[in-house]
Amino acid sequence: MSAVVGAFVALVSVAVLGYVVGLIGVLRAQDELVLSRMAFFVATPALLFTTVARADLHAIFSVVLLTNVASLFVVQLVFLLVAAVIWRRTRSQVTIGVLASSYVNAGNLGVPVAAYVLGDGALVAPIVLFQLLVMAPVAFAVLDGDRQGSGRRVSLRAVVTRPLRNPLTVASLLGLLVALLGVQLPSLLMRPIDLVAAAAVPVALVAYGLSLSGGTKDSISLRRDVVLAVVLKTVLQPIAAYVFGRWVLDLHGLALLAPTLLAALPTAQNVYVYAVHYRSSRTLARSAVLMSTLLSIPIMTAIAGLLS
Repeated sequence: MSAVVGAFVALVSVAVLGYVVGLIGVLRAQDELVLSRMAFFVATPALLFTTVARADLHAIFSVVLLTNVASLFVVQLVFLLVAAVIWRRTRSQVTIGVLASSYVNAGNLGVPVAAYVLGDGALVAPIVLFQLLVMAPVAFAVLDGDRQGSGRRVSLRAVVTRPLRNPLTVASLLGLLVALLGVQLPSLLMRPIDLVAAAAVPVALVAYGLSLSGGTKDSISLRRDVVLAVVLKTVLQPIAAYVFGRWVLDLHGLALLAPTLLAALPTAQNVYVYAVHYRSSRTLARSAVLMSTLLSIPIMTAIAGLLS
């Protein structure tokens, strides 16, 4: 289990660095927005392009993907029904909440967990691709459409074409095109993209840590939206993955451990970057990332111990 703890230590350490540099005044509160925009418009698109362009597309149709898609739909449906129907949250609030309760940290934590705990780093690839090519574009379409609101109708054309102008969606689609064509891009082109892509995770984490140093403004919250998202993410999603894998697909051993463990990954810090960019539910996103990250350590350890 040292690999799981090590991955989380690396994640938390960089976020703590962001908190410290904000606390001692090296970076200012307004720098959080600059770093988040850097991650959203520059570094993360580069990471998405390189990840998808080098992926084995045959892995998209794996059992791991099927099991995790089923589990995330369960938690998304629960959050949607509670937040939209009962609590009457706005479309943007519900969308960020749905992402916070189901969008797993597959890239930063999923890869080392899959490689060192499950013995195969490729197991997380279909989850990464699904989140990048399906979940994120759909969420952007809703968030972009809601930002155009103010009581006026949004045309179907605007809803359909707006995500295509989003840097994350465009980068994912370009990467998918390269993977489908089997093109081997020259290293002279890929090396600078790889350098920029390497900044995506630390920049996002520093921005997240910096946001925590701002005192009471947008502080960590335990309000019901946050509690619901965290419980769904850390408890219900891995349970749903286990139930679907065990009793629907009749999986056993590593085949059952893999989707269950990966479903227990915490909320990705990308959700906070999206919340900052769209100016919606920042406290919810920040709180869900932090709390799910802390809770997922013992939960993932317990899952690995029980199913391995």
